[in-house]
Amino acid sequence: MIKRLTKRSVDTAEAGKTLWDDRIPGFGLRVSKGGAKSYALKYRRGGAQRWLTIGRHGAPWTPDTARKEARRLLGFIAEGRDPAAERAEARNAEEFAAFADRYLNDHARVHKKSASVGDDERNLRNHILPKFRRLLVRDIMRQDIARLHLSMKETPYAANRCLALLSHMFKKAEAWGLRPDGSNPCAHVDKFKEKARERFLSAEEIAQLGRVLAKTNGRAESPAVVAAVRLLLLTGARLNEILTLKWSQVDFDARLLRLSDSKTGEKTIVLSEPAIEVLTSLPRMAENPFVIYGRKKGTHLVNLQKPWRRIRAEAGLEDVRIHDLRHSFASIAAANGMSLPMIGSLLGHSQAQTTQRYAHLADDPRHEAVHHIATAIASNLSR
Repeated sequence: MIKRLTKRSVDTAEAGKTLWDDRIPGFGLRVSKGGAKSYALKYRRGGAQRWLTIGRHGAPWTPDTARKEARRLLGFIAEGRDPAAERAEARNAEEFAAFADRYLNDHARVHKKSASVGDDERNLRNHILPKFRRLLVRDIMRQDIARLHLSMKETPYAANRCLALLSHMFKKAEAWGLRPDGSNPCAHVDKFKEKARERFLSAEEIAQLGRVLAKTNGRAESPAVVAAVRLLLLTGARLNEILTLKWSQVDFDARLLRLSDSKTGEKTIVLSEPAIEVLTSLPRMAENPFVIYGRKKGTHLVNLQKPWRRIRAEAGLEDVRIHDLRHSFASIAAANGMSLPMIGSLLGHSQAQTTQRYAHLADDPRHEAVHHIATAIASNLSR
């Protein structure tokens, strides 16, 4: 053993040898059989021997800088810490951006509906990743979550959806070993109160919307866009159910849309005569299975929000969301004396116990009910 590592002793060290510095216990130079030279520290923790590589010889590591680092590490060891374990944990730590990709690929796209995956992607892209992208998953604290949530106070609904998403993501992080059990940083972050929003179109507003749709059809907006809006209002369907609707799911004989998958699973939507007229008026695009066709060959319309904003602005309905068309269908049903079970059946209620209450309803009264609703809507659309 030499007394002290020097540049000379390091330069002349033989391959396959270890040179120890007797000034600092466990500090030395390891030389591989290939001649690579690295400074290291050997110590014991919990009865086991640990090796910790400080760095390869060369800038910034010299005998003096490596010796200084060894003293610093020995100070940590004296405090009961384990630098080798901490370094291994740091190597395995995952940045939030990589974790978000893993969550989407390994969980969301496997277990969630496509619409829910889209919501997750938008919330991550627009709100969460800009704040957390480079943070390590293990290092994100409750105050980080609370700060993000508070920054979205002007949009409480979106803030709460982001909080719910993050809570589930950190639950998965615990399951995947990226955080200790019971360390979810979303715990005790209170949600904002959400005020229920009810916006229904009046008869006059439906009439105004109908005039705009008739004027813009095939001119400012494509027939597919106009048909999508009309079908949303005439069926009470959800946006994604209409946008992803395929011709193979349209049963003209039974006057039904037979959806193999929706937010609530397999579902049928009863078609009224006005809805059937909209469908029969649409062209079938070559090699495109979708009813509401998109610009690219073989695709469906992806974004109805932009054309809807143009349409509603021209109709003077700036505060009306696409989902309010579904609400309007239900409100007109109620105004025409339809029972709540009937309305729930037509809309495809998500509650299993409520859906069970609709099981005894026959198709005939459902057809009659939807015919009354859509006829009332269509009469206003054509005014």
